[in-house]
Order: sequence, then structure tokens, then C-alpha cells
Amino acid sequence: MSFSLPRHDARTLILMRHAEADWGLDDFNRPLTRRGQEQARAAGAWLLEQGLVPDMLVTSAALRTRQTTVWVSEALGEKAPTASLDERLYNAPASALMSALNRTPAGVQSLLLLAHLPGVQDAALSLARPDSDYEALMDASYGFAPSSLAVFEVPGDWGQLVEGEGRLVRFASF
Repeated sequence: MSFSLPRHDARTLILMRHAEADWGLDDFNRPLTRRGQEQARAAGAWLLEQGLVPDMLVTSAALRTRQTTVWVSEALGEKAPTASLDERLYNAPASALMSALNRTPAGVQSLLLLAHLPGVQDAALSLARPDSDYEALMDASYGFAPSSLAVFEVPGDWGQLVEGEGRLVRFASF
């Protein structure tokens, strides 16, 4: 499968589901498992290898997403942006994720948004244009496992981004 970086006139959007979380506590405070820590670190290393280091990282305020952010950022090293917590992303539907994307500052060229199922998968599928990479679209449709990433090319301003405007160019799971 060939993969190319986004065109210069397009922005990059990375939608990510948090890594594998443990059970037993209240949902908001569920920590990552050891496997989840490894998944998040691998996802961050992959982003770095692919040249997909985000300018901005926005994450749900839940413990498992915050911890995923820490491990991804550790793998990105000095290039990692400071994460912004958004409590509205906790178990949010796709419409809330779209609102978060629309609030992204105009100067941001590459955004990583880290959230939960089903919202993150629903947002990815609703954003995908018909000319998206077929295999990536099928992988995103089939399942959005913990620590999965959907990489999009998106045109224009974040504030104007609507459903069906993102070209899904890659999907990866760790």
C-alpha cells in the first residue's frame, strides 16, 4: 500500500482512540494497562517515523486518554506539542468531535484528536470522502481497536470542515 504525505494545500487530521484501558474503577478514571502503554508508545513512534508529528494535540480529559497522550508524546520526544485537555470529548458523539475540530485555530496545519468509541470511529467514517484509501476505509469501518489512528487530508479552514470532506489516507492499529 502506498502512502504519501498530505498535499501542501491540505491540513492533516489524525483521529486516535485511546490505548487499551483497565476495568474496575469508574469509567472516567480507568487507567491504561501495561499493553495499553506499549500500544500508545508504538503509535507515537509510528507517527514520528511517518513524519506525522502534530502541531496541536487535543485529548479527552479521561485518565486513559491523558495517559495515552503521555506515552504518545514521550515517543514523539521534543517534537511533541503540549496537549490540550477538552472535557467535552469524554465519551462524546461524532458531532462533538466535529465541533472540537471546528474550534481548531487557523494556523494549525496538523492536529491529533484523541478520544473514545463510538465517537472517534463515527467521526472518522462521517469525515471520509468517497475517494479515500479503500483499505484504510474498510479497516476503520471494521473496527477502531484501542490505539488506532485514522489519518486524513482535510481542505481549507478547520472552522469550515464538514462531514464528507476528509480524504482518509491511512489507518493503523497498534
